[in-house]
Amino acid sequence: MVTGTISPTASNTTAVASGASTSASTTTAAASQDRFLKLLVAQLNNQDPMNPMDNAQMTTQMAQMSTVSGIEQVNATLTSIATQFNTMQMLQGSGMVGHNMLVDSNVLTPVNGVASGAIDLAGQADSVKVQVMSPGGKVVDTIDVGASNAGRVNFNWDASSYQGGGNPTFQVQATLGGQPVTATPLAQDTVVSVGMLNGSTNMQFQNRAPVPYSSVQAIL
Repeated sequence: MVTGTISPTASNTTAVASGASTSASTTTAAASQDRFLKLLVAQLNNQDPMNPMDNAQMTTQMAQMSTVSGIEQVNATLTSIATQFNTMQMLQGSGMVGHNMLVDSNVLTPVNGVASGAIDLAGQADSVKVQVMSPGGKVVDTIDVGASNAGRVNFNWDASSYQGGGNPTFQVQATLGGQPVTATPLAQDTVVSVGMLNGSTNMQFQNRAPVPYSSVQAIL
């Protein structure tokens, strides 16, 4: 006679149910429930009449099974929602094709002899300078933006005489009373396509590698 309790875990289910070797990771919630109920019925049919399973034991086991099934259903629902969200985000992003955007980057992309960028200042600055550098790190030009309040500051650089072999980069020197002010570099480029990469929406630009949708700071 069977007098012990059963548990709805994958290990016990596999041990009792005809030597099944399917792992818990590939077992569906419906199959788990079916095996659990069959085992429960078998235990009730073969239990010791003098020492039957009490109601608390049976209720606890059924509650555990319900919890496992509920978690699997929630995970499946969240996965479906995430997939739909990514698809919607990509569809929305398709409307940005052909638009200029500011992204988190310090790489400038000259177009028709002009490279555009921006700076996000964390605070007021009495001196803001942008140093344009070649791919090798050599300073090729300096733009004196002057004093500026906190917020976004746009700038353009005349790249008509630039002879470098790759896209130039820039760094920002912002100070207030000689003390540095935090400045975030932003680069401008044109969106040519939108796609999915590793489950997230990415923007493909005309002159740079794809960047995550979250890196876009402004649509111009």
